[in-house]
Amino acid sequence: MGIKSMMRIAGLAILIATGTLGTASELPDAHLLPTARTADEQSRISEIVAPTTDFTKAERFEVNQAGAATVRPSKTTNAFSQASANISFERELDFKVGNGLFKKLWVSSPSSTLASDGLGPLYNARSCQRCHLKDGRGHPPEGPDDSATSMLVRLSIPDGQPDAHEISEYIRTAPDPVYGGQVQDFGVAGHKAEANLKITYTETLVNLAGGEVVSLRKPHYELTDLGYGPLHPDVMISPRVAPQMIGLGLLDTIPAKDILALADPDDADGDGISGRANIVWSREHDRPMLGRFGLKAGQPSVKEQTASAFQGDIGLSTTLFPAGYGDCTDAQADCRSAPHGNTAAHDSAEVSDAALDLVTFYSSNLAVPARRDVDDPEVLRGKQMFYEAGCIACHTPKHVTHRLEDMPEQSFQLIWPYTNMLLHDMGPDLADNRPEGRAKGREWRTPPLWGIGLTEQVSGHTYFLHDGRARNLLEAVLWHGGEAEAAQQRVVNMPKPDRDALIRFLESL
Repeated sequence: MGIKSMMRIAGLAILIATGTLGTASELPDAHLLPTARTADEQSRISEIVAPTTDFTKAERFEVNQAGAATVRPSKTTNAFSQASANISFERELDFKVGNGLFKKLWVSSPSSTLASDGLGPLYNARSCQRCHLKDGRGHPPEGPDDSATSMLVRLSIPDGQPDAHEISEYIRTAPDPVYGGQVQDFGVAGHKAEANLKITYTETLVNLAGGEVVSLRKPHYELTDLGYGPLHPDVMISPRVAPQMIGLGLLDTIPAKDILALADPDDADGDGISGRANIVWSREHDRPMLGRFGLKAGQPSVKEQTASAFQGDIGLSTTLFPAGYGDCTDAQADCRSAPHGNTAAHDSAEVSDAALDLVTFYSSNLAVPARRDVDDPEVLRGKQMFYEAGCIACHTPKHVTHRLEDMPEQSFQLIWPYTNMLLHDMGPDLADNRPEGRAKGREWRTPPLWGIGLTEQVSGHTYFLHDGRARNLLEAVLWHGGEAEAAQQRVVNMPKPDRDALIRFLESL
């Protein structure tokens, strides 16, 4: 074991000892029931997830990015909508029912369709599918006539009160006192939408080695047509596009201790990379847990991420977020007093526990397609450039998931998501200046890269990063700053054929 790994594990031990994380067995993976790894298994895992140094050929199993759950790549827009390849016939039925709920169009209360009412009163979309079209990546509106349905705006204001759960380094915020934690740009009949998002761009030229010039567009955001008066003067705004949905269950089952072992919050090894874990409060388990999902790792599990989206995006209650009025605030009295769909038949909520579990199961089993062209010489050269540029310091190539009896599709799989699931300072240009949990205003969770090369095929565009500002993969790389500045500069200074090979590698993922 290297010095850096020993220091990281020692840091984790300090967190456990001080009560910040509870105990390793009950806190980090509280939503799972894993079987402990043997010493022999751990030794073999450490060997297989070590970064390769041989770029003359593809690595063993590299084509199967999601292990046995990997599916054959489809050439249609449904490439991200397939079930895990290793799912049983019986469980595939649950996947299909969950898919139906994911696509369901909700209606406002009261309604004769009691299984579908509860929308809003304020909302961003009438179904999950409206934001995650084809289970793919959202995009910013492409002009005044385009919808912003797959892009939302988070809101918060500073709150100087201490964290009630005593999570170390937690940055407490509060919702906007009028508009809540998220801007809803639609309202049911009789309720005004909260606001519309206006985006303008300025262009900046970047000169690359070999004479190539790339223009980056910097977004400027404005909330217009405010329906309920002014925003708080200290409001912090964070526009975000809907991320792709594939591989979520596998990311949910990477052992927390493996992720925490990659953290280096004080940059002890001096490599300029200081990934940090977001620790958030679990509503389901009533304890701190490792943040995994959301662009700043603000949710601890697929289930809680799903419940949060039901509440914030569609205005639907669950037992985890039981308010029938969704994100409406005390200042929005008409919204709070409007009819809702909470019923005893649905566990005193609008989305029953059974329905929430089915949507969670569907979301957890959206399969990752196999890699393409893994043996192509240019792809292999691009892979080498990706490694040598230092990209794998954050985009960790490989993990092995927990061994899980109740989640056979995700159990003990070698996966290649290219993420460490940690927070990194990405510099001032990408900052939203809005904290979330322990994440600071310049920090974002390293996103997984699997499937990124199929974005245009599935979603019809090539917009990347948290707000879709990058119009292609090269622009996305060039926006990297902060901890990624050194890697970005290596890409800037690469000979053009090597830079092209790097992009070709990313397109193969």
